[in-house]
Amino acid sequence: MPIYEFYCEKCNTVYNFFSRSANTEKIPYCPRCKTIKLERQMSVFSTISGGIKNPEDEMPPIDEAKMEKAMDMLARDADKIDENDPRQAAALMRKLSEAAGLGLSSGMEDALSRLEKGENPDKIEEEIDDLLENEDPFILKGKGRKGNRRSKPQMDEKLYDL
Repeated sequence: MPIYEFYCEKCNTVYNFFSRSANTEKIPYCPRCKTIKLERQMSVFSTISGGIKNPEDEMPPIDEAKMEKAMDMLARDADKIDENDPRQAAALMRKLSEAAGLGLSSGMEDALSRLEKGENPDKIEEEIDDLLENEDPFILKGKGRKGNRRSKPQMDEKLYDL
């Protein structure tokens, strides 16, 4: 009797659903939101090797073609920016993240917004250094996601019927 994991983007929570049979088609609604259909998640126990792995220890797949294109663009455009203009540096960083298919964390988004307003980069770095230390500045854009990563999803411990 399988247990399936489903994720609700709205409430940033993973829910467990018990099925009396191997049901690969049914997608439940969020127990909290009631109107949002959930996204099926790969269970920690469903790894290819059959062993248990911590999903935080693994790098998600990177689109090599996008990354190569982004690095070429960076090499081409980096020489053209005025190092004394924080707006140009922010524009280049946004262009690079978009070309690579990466989203920006909330801390990185805040830093770039402040650079775009012309604030002193040293002051920004000093003020948000701790924030950026606790989060990855770039996030792989997920299928159907907005691009900005939320905090780690909550795990609802209750077992729901599928």
